[in-house]
Amino acid sequence: MNLSDLQDALWRRVTILGSTGSIGTSTLSVIGHARKEFDPAAFPIEALTAQSNVEGLAAQAKAFRPKLAVIGDERLYGRLHDLLAGEGIEIAAGPQSVIQAAARGAEVTMVAIVGAAGLEPALAAVARGGLIALANKECIVAAGHVFRDAVKRSHATVIPVDSEHNAAFQVLDFDQFHSVERVTLTASGGPFRDWSKERMARATPEQAVAHPNWSMGAKISVDSATLMNKGLELIEAHHLFDLPADRLDAVVHPQSIIHCLVSYADGSTLAHLSAPDMRTPIAVALGWPRRIGSPSQRLDLAAAGALTFQEADRDRFPCLALAESCLRAGGMAPTVLNAANEVAVHAFLGGRIGFADICPVVGDCVEAMDGRAISTNLDAVLAIDGEAREIAGQAILRLAA
Repeated sequence: MNLSDLQDALWRRVTILGSTGSIGTSTLSVIGHARKEFDPAAFPIEALTAQSNVEGLAAQAKAFRPKLAVIGDERLYGRLHDLLAGEGIEIAAGPQSVIQAAARGAEVTMVAIVGAAGLEPALAAVARGGLIALANKECIVAAGHVFRDAVKRSHATVIPVDSEHNAAFQVLDFDQFHSVERVTLTASGGPFRDWSKERMARATPEQAVAHPNWSMGAKISVDSATLMNKGLELIEAHHLFDLPADRLDAVVHPQSIIHCLVSYADGSTLAHLSAPDMRTPIAVALGWPRRIGSPSQRLDLAAAGALTFQEADRDRFPCLALAESCLRAGGMAPTVLNAANEVAVHAFLGGRIGFADICPVVGDCVEAMDGRAISTNLDAVLAIDGEAREIAGQAILRLAA
């Protein structure tokens, strides 16, 4: 590979929001690979942020030398200060500092903060323009119209990092978008793919986070177990690619080798394949529009053997059907869905509700807040998000009573 052809990509300054999570650490793995294989100065780091993993953040800062390290939990400022004393790295703490870090002069911002907490930092990054590597689906689900309007104003380039959307981004022919008949996202089916409803009702948090193919955080792992994750991804695809609900679909593919299929009007269906390793879509985003090297696992189809597919069972996994209904309903239904799901999943992980309670809690909240009109105002979106969280919290208290 000719290094001179890669210089524009390799010398971009990068900010990673959520650097100690699974996506953040994978991003640093790709950057470390680039520094080892191509240039020790590749991908200089503008800022690294984490919510509470202060030890991990400090270790990353010492290894990758960002200009700024931010811990979201203000109570941990003193500890971060002690850990990075004498390192010559600027430090800060608190939610506003995370937002300010997102707005700094990085050419590439990896948005890897989990949940709706990533919304304001993501919008701050979008407002300053540049390339946004988006690994937070919830901010688009919760505030899709706000996010899209912000991108139009700033002319930022958004590269999705979710494996399915990154695959669609690579396979879609945007010059002939009118000829796209269907975009199908694949789902592994999660750890409970073959479980009965009765068995799932007794599932523990430990079982729910034990994903068979991917190494992910607890929240997204539970979403994969309920198939809510796939529903959220369909909503995200709607906003990212401006596709209506009737041109989006999901299918269970247990091997997680094919990530997306795009069907065209001439009868062709194009698929994107790669080993289940998030460093592949991360490398696509960091290098775009060039391709850079990555330490990700390589695909061996002979070793993988058979690739199988099956219909997603919306009876056993009602969260997928609920998300699809919110996509069709539009308005603020996806915002409510996302907020209530975050609350319900947190309650399940904390042992306050059962696995089978997640969908009823979310569904009741969506029903209670039905008919809210679309808002392109961030404050209004955050107000709806807050109201949904309160209603979901009350539903959980009733279940626990």
